[in-house]
Amino acid sequence: MGTDKVNVTVAGVPMVGHVAAALEAAGLEVVTMGGPDRVPGYTNIPDPPGMHGPLAGLAGALDHAGGGPVIVVAVDQPLVRPATIEHLAAIQRNDAIIPLHNGYPQVTCALYRATCLPAIRRIASVNPAASIRDLIEFINVRYLEPEEWAEWGEDGRSWLSIDTPEDLAAIEADLENS
Repeated sequence: MGTDKVNVTVAGVPMVGHVAAALEAAGLEVVTMGGPDRVPGYTNIPDPPGMHGPLAGLAGALDHAGGGPVIVVAVDQPLVRPATIEHLAAIQRNDAIIPLHNGYPQVTCALYRATCLPAIRRIASVNPAASIRDLIEFINVRYLEPEEWAEWGEDGRSWLSIDTPEDLAAIEADLENS
């Protein structure tokens, strides 16, 4: 997008505002990752020393949660639904709860537990910029198939990410028509 997506607006609201509103509507605390003062008004957690990127953000979030689970939602997923967040949070087993969409794990709209931390640290010791996708082969994941998430009314838009100006235009047009 050519800029930090935190600053990109969708329907006049920064993307982070859409995501934060959904998390708050689901009764969760909003914590942003990636550095101090990145998003004014929220607790901002820096990446752990020696790590950077989304896996580092997940490690920082899990450390911040003090042993509790975290729901990860990428800032570029402004259509995330509170009901989807609530359903992810309600599943009480496995290291991670990750929806599948078109056979692809939606790792940036998922729940992770502190039991992931040993694998994250092992992976980061080899590759400090590893991705969350690198993690999923080393943890116990419960994948949510489309039939399951469709039961609570999810249609896949919760993990639709805005990666290009064309994506942004399409989502804004969709919002205008809904």
